[in-house]
Amino acid sequence: MTTLIHERVEMCRNGTNPKTICRVSSGWVVIGDVQFLPGYSLVLPDPVVSDLNALAMPDREAFLREVSIVGDALLEVTDSYRINYEILGNSEAALHAHIFPRYKSEPDELRRLPAWFYDWENALAFDEERDQALMHQIQAYLQREGVAVRD
Repeated sequence: MTTLIHERVEMCRNGTNPKTICRVSSGWVVIGDVQFLPGYSLVLPDPVVSDLNALAMPDREAFLREVSIVGDALLEVTDSYRINYEILGNSEAALHAHIFPRYKSEPDELRRLPAWFYDWENALAFDEERDQALMHQIQAYLQREGVAVRD
């Protein structure tokens, strides 16, 4: 079965995904399609697997470690005060991790809820020109930490 995750990983491999931040040992770091929380990113495994439990333990550890380091990057390069991590797989049956920076400036009624309570349909869409600087900052952090894989 081909999912959106499979398609996005293939685009990352081919260099045709404008949302690609960088390659890491477990897969790809990409910025989210929407940016209602600036810096919202994902880690997509490569190769794509159905779920976290489908990975061998060393690969699982690498994936989760890299997800957490992307969170470290977001804490450093944004004014977020905490990071929410989510691995769901309910609508896309392929492993991927959502990394949501959370901000004290969020409306009170949303700040304490999961990011899924935001209006995704009307959210600020990814804009390559606007988001490029943030993507470079995230990539630079991951390179400094030795996580980004050089091509």
